[in-house]
Amino acid sequence: MKQEIFIGRNSAILNFSTKYCDTSENLLSSLSFKKVLSKYIRSIESKNTNVFLFLKANCKNDIPETITKLFKLLIVLEKSEVSKLDSTFETLLSNEGILFEFVEGLYSYWRQFERYAIIRNKNTSLGLQNINFIDSMNSFTNLILKTYRLVEENILGEHHRVYRQLHAGVNAGLILNNMNWKCPKEYSFLEKIPFVESIVLQPPFITYPGKNTRKGIFCENKENPIENLTLNLDNWVCYPAKVGELLAFVYFDINFMAQGVTLCNLFELAKKEEYINKKPDIIYMYGVKDFHPEMRTEFFKDTQNDIMIGYVNFNEGIDYFGYMKKMILTLHNLRMIDNGHLPIHGAMVNLTFKNGLEKNVIIMGDSGAGKSESLEAFRKLSENYIKDMKVIFDDMGILQMENNTITASGTEIGAFVRLDDLDIGYPYKEIDRSIFMNPDKINSRIIIPISTHADIIKKYPVDMFLYANNYEEGEELEFFNSSSEAKPTFIEGARNAKGTTSEIGLVTSYFANPFGPMQRKNETDILINNYFDKMFEDEILVGQIRTGLGIEGLEKAGPEKAAKKLFEFIIK
Repeated sequence: MKQEIFIGRNSAILNFSTKYCDTSENLLSSLSFKKVLSKYIRSIESKNTNVFLFLKANCKNDIPETITKLFKLLIVLEKSEVSKLDSTFETLLSNEGILFEFVEGLYSYWRQFERYAIIRNKNTSLGLQNINFIDSMNSFTNLILKTYRLVEENILGEHHRVYRQLHAGVNAGLILNNMNWKCPKEYSFLEKIPFVESIVLQPPFITYPGKNTRKGIFCENKENPIENLTLNLDNWVCYPAKVGELLAFVYFDINFMAQGVTLCNLFELAKKEEYINKKPDIIYMYGVKDFHPEMRTEFFKDTQNDIMIGYVNFNEGIDYFGYMKKMILTLHNLRMIDNGHLPIHGAMVNLTFKNGLEKNVIIMGDSGAGKSESLEAFRKLSENYIKDMKVIFDDMGILQMENNTITASGTEIGAFVRLDDLDIGYPYKEIDRSIFMNPDKINSRIIIPISTHADIIKKYPVDMFLYANNYEEGEELEFFNSSSEAKPTFIEGARNAKGTTSEIGLVTSYFANPFGPMQRKNETDILINNYFDKMFEDEILVGQIRTGLGIEGLEKAGPEKAAKKLFEFIIK
């Protein structure tokens, strides 16, 4: 991105490397202000509001130009002095009520954008160079507030009595840098795309993506969808993610900046030394403008370069974080299956009880089966039973053989959880580090960091492996006697859909995991046989936990009752 400001679908991205405003005069003279002001005026023009009709009738020249000149004068002169300079200004200022409404509307219009700042780590003449980035974001917020208040208070002729220190600047900032990596020649165009070096969030970070559910599965393409791809490289950014023990280069179009920034709460941002002059295990292109009318969610195994490739085209249908997260996990899981590891769609906790007992428990299930809800129930019961609880994975992990012992590890440092399934006060307690998506809608989500990368990649022995049954009432905890008895329940992957996807009612998915195992069913069948036989050979407890999450009236009580039963079983 080279331009001073980019205004996309619902976001505004300021390039502090191109232009950084440090005074009200600079702000009002900037191209960024002109663009936002012009868009707002077009907005009220389309609605033919009274404010627009007033401006149209009383501005002799171009409305944005007249308003800009007026604002510049109001930040240095008294209202009465400005009125004497031009009859147009006198007319505008004489109706302070409607001019006040215009200023408030412009301010609110700006704050409705998801607002980002970026800085490139290179020398530029007009942009931010050596000023601390965090300080610059805070200063920019104060500048917006100062300018808004100066203009408005001068129009009213009095000071405000209540001041609200809102995040009027940017919600998030990204420091970008160009990096050298071992790039195959057919992907050479990617070398020009900058990497995210660090991210600064201004919580609470609230975003409103266009979609609230994900549908369909990711399909394999027999041809490489990104080989020699043509892109507008100015609109692309790379987030280097640590997905479990794999390195993923996640490229996204800045029209989907919210999805890219949200990655920082879910996948560890890799350090520079972890990807400079190295080849990634995964390359994911999110939001490619290929002008294909249908949504494309595809993957390709680049055998020659030993890289898993993910591809999602630019489409309003992908404006949901599930398409970002789940494709990354699909690519990870396909790689794990190739390596002989078994991907698990579920949640795992390392529990240390007050009596000193330590247990590692995995609860497996597809979206809405009760994985995260069971973890929330564990957290709520922790004071009564647990001394310490570590979440190893909240959505996806792997089983692997470590010294002839089954161990498990995770992929994500965060959780992507339905707000409705959390204790009502919990999100507010964690508001200072959370990202909220569509908090006013069904299937609203919170993305919150819950573990360290060092913790999730450790190899934990497995003590208990449970299937999350959310659709049947009955005994909360039930164990199987043999591998042949257990496998059908896990392989069928039945659940009562909770609205997290487009599915409705009682549905099934192979091994409760449409993110890798479904696409590699034959290979996964072999792994399931090997791992389940080994679990019973090693006397690992394998069973099902009835969470009741999909049963009307048990959405809260079901997971809590099941969690209590599990704890009582472990410590008895």
